[in-house]
Amino acid sequence: MTPDNSTAKHGAAPAQRHIEHFVADFSETPLQATDRVKEENAPLSLWGEAWRNLRKQPLFLISAVLILVVVAVSLFPGLFSQIDPSSEACQLANSDAGPADGHPLGFTQQGCDVYARVIFGTRSSVTVGLFTTIGVLLIGGVMGALAGYYGGWVDAVLARINDIFFALPLILGAIVLMQLPMFRANRTAWTLVLILVTFGWPQIARITRGAVIEVRNADFVTAARSLGVSRFGALMRHVMPNSLAPIIVVATISLGTFIVAESTLSFLGIGLPPSVMSWGNDIQAAQASLRSNPMPLLYPAIALSITVLSFIMLGDALRDALDPKARKR
Repeated sequence: MTPDNSTAKHGAAPAQRHIEHFVADFSETPLQATDRVKEENAPLSLWGEAWRNLRKQPLFLISAVLILVVVAVSLFPGLFSQIDPSSEACQLANSDAGPADGHPLGFTQQGCDVYARVIFGTRSSVTVGLFTTIGVLLIGGVMGALAGYYGGWVDAVLARINDIFFALPLILGAIVLMQLPMFRANRTAWTLVLILVTFGWPQIARITRGAVIEVRNADFVTAARSLGVSRFGALMRHVMPNSLAPIIVVATISLGTFIVAESTLSFLGIGLPPSVMSWGNDIQAAQASLRSNPMPLLYPAIALSITVLSFIMLGDALRDALDPKARKR
């Protein structure tokens, strides 16, 4: 059989056609504007991108403004009220009186100005919440970082200590300790801070431990260790700065929780002494005339609610900005 016959039998292969392709000049396409990258702008860090997103969130703006107002009132109460709110300046002739000239919120059962007491009571509540949060961050952050980074027996021991304190409710533990003679005889804001820190650090410790475990095996930590950085140096310089996002979110929300804890203990009569102006003490004193005159109880309760709600909203806004998974695009 000849090659020609074989080709005819099996079918001749089709001839390949030469197809011309037209490629447009790059300068004539709009892709250069779409794909252009500003090389002169450095990429934003996590915190830079978070700040850019926070500035666009109404939730963050509203909560930040409210918190700034609360902080300003607690630092400079004299700028917002020139009335003496102390018990010595109260007049029984004004007992349960309504709003009057210079007294927009009326008077308490003892004849004290409600507005002045709400303003000057801000300092005690915010002070307890702020310094309790700082103490909780220090203790819980250190223990959580050591447990998460070193692991092994260090993690096992610290985890068991964390479990013991985590099993004790915050309010119940504070009530028990405040009944001890050494604390009951010295009921100050710093005593309350010490007790709240004692029972408030386990949550921060757990959050810190989880964040550190997630970061400790990252490539940049391994590279730092290979370049001669010590384990503790890598923890402080690389692991902790990249683990702060969830810690800050939880600490912001916890600050509002500690303000509520102080008000609850003062309302129960085992927190700050009655001589110290705070929202909890004012609510506790106003419950005696709740049916006849609920306003002295309502106003400090509103101030407490707005303050706590502001910190919770700020924590939610920070979580959305710092968590790439929850960030709104």
